[in-house]
Amino acid sequence: MKRLRIEHSTGFSYQGNVSASYNEARMLPGSTDSQFVLNSSLEIEPSTSVNHYVDYFGTRVASFDVLSPHAALQITARSLVEVRPRPIAHTPLTWHDLGDEAAASVATIEQLGQTARTRPHPEVAELARSIAAEHTHPGEAAHAISIAVGDAVEYMHGVTGVHSTASDAWIARKGVCQDITHITLGALREVGIPARYVSGYLHPRPDAEVGVAVTGESHAWVEWFAGDWHGFDPTNNIEIGDRHVLVGRGRDYNDVPPLRGVYAGPFKSHLNVKVTITREM
Repeated sequence: MKRLRIEHSTGFSYQGNVSASYNEARMLPGSTDSQFVLNSSLEIEPSTSVNHYVDYFGTRVASFDVLSPHAALQITARSLVEVRPRPIAHTPLTWHDLGDEAAASVATIEQLGQTARTRPHPEVAELARSIAAEHTHPGEAAHAISIAVGDAVEYMHGVTGVHSTASDAWIARKGVCQDITHITLGALREVGIPARYVSGYLHPRPDAEVGVAVTGESHAWVEWFAGDWHGFDPTNNIEIGDRHVLVGRGRDYNDVPPLRGVYAGPFKSHLNVKVTITREM
């Protein structure tokens, strides 16, 4: 088990004063069966009132408006979380049983459909089908498919953008964690395995020293359903461990962006993001 302190600062600067902005932040983790939030807070500048709620997919959301003229907007989320590993435990569930169980719950049915971001390239669809055909149990197939996607796509910044699709990233064979997660989701859903997008943070150093702050970033991985939900990080081809802190879940990135909003004004905006992660135990 590790105790991680996370500070995530993000915001916009404008070329002049905007008259108002309307925003949603998904930057605070929640407690689950494998992580416990000791404390968390959200600081917003300019100061304003905040409405906190949990969205349809179970993600903590802070909704707020800034209704006075402002040239910048800055949100800083601070959290202290205890995290334990979440090893994959495959069950002897058959493909037939998976079909019955997936059809019995809205939560799994919703994670079977492709989105514009996850719809797989024909080569990915064929890869997923060929791997699934080699496995009697869908959980083992999901694991193998995730590893195959992680092996095939190189992690690289600057090749894709925030609006890129799984097909775009597959053609390039390069992308960031968001892209690799979208490709994996499309492959899993192609063979009838419910799968969902997970957003959060990953401490970048497995052997991190206690008390040393390091630069991190938002991260993404997948969870698939095969009798129970299991997580895997295809970007690094590792199981979800005590360096992963879960913030939100959804069908794809569109359901869990750290910050989303609109503003009233003719000015262009510049996004700034900084994440710092410190191991405290």
